[in-house]
Amino acid sequence: MTAGGKAGRVVHVLALNTGSSSLKYGLYKVDGDTCEALHTATVDAAPAPAPSDGAGTPSDAPGARSDAAGSSVGARPARDISPSPQNPLDTIVKTHREKNLPAPDAIGHRIVHGGPNIRQHAVIDNALMKHLDEARAFAPLHVPPAVDMVERCFDAFPGVPQVACFDTAFHATLPAVAKTLPLPADLRKGGIERYGFHGLSYESIVRQLGPGIPSRTVVAHLGNGASLCAVLDGRSVDTTMGLTPTGGIVMGTRPGDLDPGVLLYLMRERGYDAGRLEQLVDRESGLKGLSGGTSDMRKLHEMDNDASKLAQDVFVHTARKHIAAMVASLGGIDLLVFTGGIGENDEVTRKAILAGLQWIGDFAVRVIKTEEDEQIARHTWALTR
Repeated sequence: MTAGGKAGRVVHVLALNTGSSSLKYGLYKVDGDTCEALHTATVDAAPAPAPSDGAGTPSDAPGARSDAAGSSVGARPARDISPSPQNPLDTIVKTHREKNLPAPDAIGHRIVHGGPNIRQHAVIDNALMKHLDEARAFAPLHVPPAVDMVERCFDAFPGVPQVACFDTAFHATLPAVAKTLPLPADLRKGGIERYGFHGLSYESIVRQLGPGIPSRTVVAHLGNGASLCAVLDGRSVDTTMGLTPTGGIVMGTRPGDLDPGVLLYLMRERGYDAGRLEQLVDRESGLKGLSGGTSDMRKLHEMDNDASKLAQDVFVHTARKHIAAMVASLGGIDLLVFTGGIGENDEVTRKAILAGLQWIGDFAVRVIKTEEDEQIARHTWALTR
């Protein structure tokens, strides 16, 4: 991975972790492995605008910006960027001014999916922006708002280099047997494979464990989005999410692995089109669908009805099954790490999951706070210094 390295130049990095409805951000003072948070917060994020034709603007179009190296960066169609409650960067700039914080020397973005051609963290230029436009199809819930945030930053922080940090990068080490989906060759050549996600979170866990990381480690990132990763000697060798962040274990509003015949049935018998299916699998399923209303595990613990109990039981059941699958990929387990919102804070769910894994035998269990945003800051320092 890119993060880390020798100290030598202090850089103030604005790390942006854009979700579909919120923006988590932090300003970090970075010098090598030292990463100090000066300010962190979460604000509402503006919804990404729908693309007009998907083509974007050519890199040689009038108005294309240039980075420090002289390459045109982020040329996009003109749009209204006037201050508004919908632009979270207005809030960030105002807050930093009020707190007398230093201006960012570089900006790092969490990008969930880079598509089939971009599997490493990289400085954003026009060529990368083209790949990001193409990657929208692979993660339509996550990539569009992140790309829109990159565009907004070009306007709000002219001349400041930006870096894309991909959740898929950590899983670039997946062996063919783990990343290959059982589909015809012509489809696989088009980029349909297992990519894996939550890579920045997994990177942060591996970094925190350090050189002494046990050989066979399973990391469970459990939150509104949830996945598992089999880490062999610090490298990803298997993971639960696939082509998109929808597969794997049950999540807040996503079903995880689902018989594809269910989707065919809904198309054939219920008249569902792609848009309706996308709404179903991204926003209406998982804990929310099972409970009949909420995706918040804390609220499910407080509720006392059959639906909430079923939602919790299904979550625990699928988490156990997939942990066992990761153990099989590793040929055993030395350490299980819980991280993410549920993994770090929900002792009830952790204990329930562990209660069903006693047959495996002895292994260590740790709870470690994920540091996705710090990883973004470190990568951005390394790629722009």
